Amino acid sequence: MRTPSRRRRPASARSSGPRRPRIALGILTAAAASAAALATGCSHDVPARPTVARQVQAGAAPETVAAPAGWSLIATTKGTIPRYATPGGRKDGIVPGRWYGGLSSLPVIGQRAGWFRVRLVTRPNGSTAWVRAADVTITDTPYRIVVNLAAEQLRLYRLGKQIMNAPAGIGTKQDPTPTGQYFVAMLEESPSAGYGPFILVTSAHSEAIGDWEGSGDAVIGIHGPLGEGGLIGTGGAALSHGCIRLQLPELARLRPVPVGTPITITA
Repeated sequence: MRTPSRRRRPASARSSGPRRPRIALGILTAAAASAAALATGCSHDVPARPTVARQVQAGAAPETVAAPAGWSLIATTKGTIPRYATPGGRKDGIVPGRWYGGLSSLPVIGQRAGWFRVRLVTRPNGSTAWVRAADVTITDTPYRIVVNLAAEQLRLYRLGKQIMNAPAGIGTKQDPTPTGQYFVAMLEESPSAGYGPFILVTSAHSEAIGDWEGSGDAVIGIHGPLGEGGLIGTGGAALSHGCIRLQLPELARLRPVPVGTPITITA
């Protein structure tokens, strides 16, 4: 993987690039996101949840957890926990309990008895690790987001069924949106009206920008059009520094999507 360049932008470009999540604002958990959806009129997008929690007894370490059809498992760490390259192997690092103030809620992509393989929010893109089942709490999500860069569209799926296909503003050739498998890392309140009511901060990091405005990182967000809704139009456009921009009505439909929900970005 190409080492990201360390680049700073002039202040005039700041509004259109990936932003560092503000620690003070924190995140909404899956439950809080659902509650917010009820308050914003999006309750029709929140399906009844199966009782995955019944498979995980309080205080016990599950051997395996089966996700119902159309649902994806999410592992939320119990604070900062050790990470492993292989189940039962030697510890090779830690998974932070919080990232920019938000809890580490990570999609589960593999299982062994007493172990879960999860995606990580940190660089490099595509990082994964094994964690002990005893160190995480398991929940689930019925949602999945797919961004098709060639079509310049964002699609939202619920229980495997497409429920939204929206034109999107994507990264330019100079600062492309990175492809790969990611997830919703946190939900941040909007710093201004142009971003819409909230920002979905993803686990993707720009591979063209290593340091956005001196923040030490350049994460990819999903947010409003920043005044360029006309350019996005009904067909999408390449106009950002890597972030995904949506028209405000389509962005509002992402409000119920919980932290940890998988995101696929394809070329």
